[in-house]
Amino acid sequence: MKHLIQAVLFDLDGTITDTEKYYQIAWPKAVEHFGYRMEPWMPLELRSLGRPFAPEKMKEWFGEQFDYYEVREYRKGLVRELIREQGIPLKPGAVETLNWLRENQIFTAVVTANGYERTKRYLEELGIFDLFDDIICADMVEQGKPAPDIYAYACEKLNIRPDRALAVEDSPNGVTSAYLAGCKVVMVPDLTQPDEELMKKLYARVDTLSGIKELLGDN
Repeated sequence: MKHLIQAVLFDLDGTITDTEKYYQIAWPKAVEHFGYRMEPWMPLELRSLGRPFAPEKMKEWFGEQFDYYEVREYRKGLVRELIREQGIPLKPGAVETLNWLRENQIFTAVVTANGYERTKRYLEELGIFDLFDDIICADMVEQGKPAPDIYAYACEKLNIRPDRALAVEDSPNGVTSAYLAGCKVVMVPDLTQPDEELMKKLYARVDTLSGIKELLGDN
């Protein structure tokens, strides 16, 4: 398959960086700060969930009066504090895989719900910014994940057909977004494993990012 794949598109939190766990801590604390309570399963459903879906989901859970954007700003502060305390850990195999893709002249891009400046800062701090050809953010498109907009836009910007792109994701919302855009989706599970329905959307499931190199190199 290697000769058919022109680009590998990576989610950031939970896929390239081991930072999704910070959001799982911060969301319940932020919600509680404003007088609400999250059930343990709720923050898992928010993984990679973009607008307008995340605000709608929160109103469904907590009522129409819930101010998603105010709570999110508070949550951002909690995540920044966790990063200051614990750093930005890379997922196993990230650097090795990105270098291999570069050596094999396969385009790479980050496709993330984060804003551009924050994503750029994270990648620079980790020393991997130059290993990506582009950064595609959810605020560049009309709808975030699980809508296909962000992956469709990434393929358009890189001038490649979606079926020539391998999308690497860790969450159901991200997988669905890439799948609906027509990409070949590889899941590297982070906090949860894919269920039977999600497996139908996957080209492959691998344990670590190193599996991407093996997947492409073996075909």
